[in-house]
This record gives sequence, C-alpha cells and structure tokens, in this order.
Amino acid sequence: MKKKIFIILGILLLGYVAYFLYGIFTTRSHSPGETKNVSHQGLDVKVVYFRPYKKGRLIFGPEKEEALVPYDKYWRLGANDATEITFSKDVNFVNKPVPAGSYRMYAVPGQTSWQISLNSELGKFGYFEPNYALDVAKVEVPVSRSPTEVEQLTITFDTDSAGVTMNIAWDMTLVRVPIGAQ
Repeated sequence: MKKKIFIILGILLLGYVAYFLYGIFTTRSHSPGETKNVSHQGLDVKVVYFRPYKKGRLIFGPEKEEALVPYDKYWRLGANDATEITFSKDVNFVNKPVPAGSYRMYAVPGQTSWQISLNSELGKFGYFEPNYALDVAKVEVPVSRSPTEVEQLTITFDTDSAGVTMNIAWDMTLVRVPIGAQ
C-alpha cells in the first residue's frame, strides 16, 4: 500500500514539475524579446527587454484592484529577464551622472511619477528584486497619458539637440526619460 502511495505522489510531483517547466519555457512566446538601439551625437544606447501584452487587463493601478503592475512596487520594466540598458559613453540619466556600461533597469511606478533605477547587478531573472545596494542611479520622472492605447509594452527613442529621450509606453501610460552624453 505504501508503495502505491509513493508511486502516486511521485507521478503527481513529476506532473507538477513538468507543468511548471512548461510555463517557464513557453512564457517567452507570450512576451517576445526586443532590442532597441539609438545612436546620437556619438552616444549609443541599447535596451534589451521583453514585451508583454495588455490582453484586457488592468496594467497600472492599486494592488487592491489587482493591477498587473501595482503602484509603488518593484517592476522589472517588462517580462521574463530583467531589462538591461547599455550606454557607450558616460551619460546624464535624468541629470544623474552614470558611467558608460550595462545596467539592469527597473521601475517603481506611481500614479503621477515613476522612480526608475539603474542597477549594476546583471544576468538575473527579472521577477526577483535586485540587490538595491547595487543601484547606480535612482531618478523620478513624471507620468503622462498616452494619446492612444498601447497594447504591448513598447520602448522607443527620440533624439533632439539635448540628447536622447527614452519613451516607455503601455496601456494609456507614457513615461519619458531624458538621457544626455556627458
């Protein structure tokens, strides 16, 4: 009798592990990866991130309303792996000096402003919060309303005489992050 119970428990455990691994390996197709690059006045910026879809969900909002990305909580700025940004030169990231290099980029969204941070801890799965002691820069940027609903998280770049602006858009939310070469 004990042998049958162990066999059944083993089968159930194996089924659970298979289901868990299936979820991990298929999630990338639900939120495809993207690399965005911009070159402006000798500065190259590259962002690598994964693009989840809205799918009729509440994206940004209070946790009690079951928002996918609750206000005032860590968000990896995408799905799957942590979002990474690379600068070819030293930059002013919203007026904070940041040395050239690659960084993990994450946000703490709020209703009227977002805190966006650059962290030197790379190569981690984005679901797990970073080691905050390794933050290189933490900036506050205002939130504006997107003129149109954006179904899939999108990061784009604009350039002008002041430098580069990174635009983060999803649902009806738009955040602009100024980046200038030092």
